[in-house]
Amino acid sequence: MDPNHYRFRGAWRLPAPPAAVYAALEDVRSYPLWWPEIRTARETGPDAGEVEVRALLPYRLVIGLERVRRDPAAGVLEAAMHGDLTGWSRWTVTPDGAGAADGAGSRVLFEEDTRPAKPLLRRLALPLHPVFRANHAAMMWRGRRGLAGYLGRGAARAADG
Repeated sequence: MDPNHYRFRGAWRLPAPPAAVYAALEDVRSYPLWWPEIRTARETGPDAGEVEVRALLPYRLVIGLERVRRDPAAGVLEAAMHGDLTGWSRWTVTPDGAGAADGAGSRVLFEEDTRPAKPLLRRLALPLHPVFRANHAAMMWRGRRGLAGYLGRGAARAADG
């Protein structure tokens, strides 16, 4: 087992239509509005950006993102990562009829294959591998919760408008 190799996979169910979920996930600049661990997000080019992440552990990561795949029809967003983490991450958004009162919910699959490039994280990988995985799980839980709230506020604003 390579302690510097991480594969993450998780599924979220959200009570919002797939198009709204996809649009929110595609707008990386809005992540700091709903995802507490994403401290900053900025565009660095037409298909590129950078996010600063700080979760429960006392370190920050700066991750460059380059769009690899954008397929709204299939609900897929995929990016290559560089900087403090290297690898790729992918969101896949599909309909989930059980997610909302009107049956217009979404299922979101998150997949990531990554390695830390930050020297300190590489040195601590073996003893802290389970801690790093738990840190990621907490971050993803808060991301799902934040996105659900963000989408709910947007739906309420649209209904009022």
